Amino acid sequence: MRLIKIKGCGDRPKVVLVLAHGAGAPADSPFMETLARALGQQGIDTVRFEFPYMQKRRLDGKKRPPDRQPALLQHFSLLVDEIRGELGDRARLLIGGKSMGGRMASILASQREGIDGVACFGFPFHPPGKLDRWRTGHFHELKSPMLVLQGTRDPFGKPAEMAGHEKELEFVNLRWLEGGNHDFQPLKSQQLTQSDLIDRAARETRLFVDECLMV
Repeated sequence: MRLIKIKGCGDRPKVVLVLAHGAGAPADSPFMETLARALGQQGIDTVRFEFPYMQKRRLDGKKRPPDRQPALLQHFSLLVDEIRGELGDRARLLIGGKSMGGRMASILASQREGIDGVACFGFPFHPPGKLDRWRTGHFHELKSPMLVLQGTRDPFGKPAEMAGHEKELEFVNLRWLEGGNHDFQPLKSQQLTQSDLIDRAARETRLFVDECLMV
C-alpha cells in the first residue's frame, strides 16, 4: 500500500481526509497535488493512496481499468481502519476523493461506521450524456455528512440536471464552483485559474468541517 502524506496540522492533526484518486489519474496527479496543498492550507491533513490497479500501473506503466467496486471498497475500508487505528480519538476522520474516488468514498460511508464525513471533488452523478444512469441511490443510506464540490460545467452533473433528484440530494451538501469543469478548469473569460477554483473548494471543505463536524 502506497501512502502519500501532506501535513497540514503538525504531528497531531485535528482533521484528516483520506483522499482517493479518480479513475484515470494517480494519487500524485497535478490536480491531487494542488488539492492536497490547498486543503493543508485550510488545516486539513490529507492521506492519499492508490487502488490496486493504479499501483500495478505505477509498477509496469500499463494502463488498466479500475478494479471492480467490491475490491475498491475493500481496499478503501482497510485503509480507513488502519488510519483510524493510528489516530484514535485525536482527529476527525473524513474520506473523499476525485470523481470515482469520491464516489467510492460515498458508497463506503453508506455501508459502515467510523467515518466522520465525506468530501467529494467532482462527483460523477451520471456518465456524460447518460442522464438515465444516476449514481445517487445510496445517498439516503449515508451514515455521516457529505459535501460535494462540483463545477457548473461538469459533464458528470450540471446544475440544470439536478432537477428531479431533489430527494436524493437532501442528504448531501452540494456546492457549485462557477464555470468549473470536471477538473475545476474555469472558462478563460472568468480570469480565474484551476488553482483558484481548487482553493475555493478547499475553503468550502473547511466550512463544511467547521459547520457539520466540529461540534
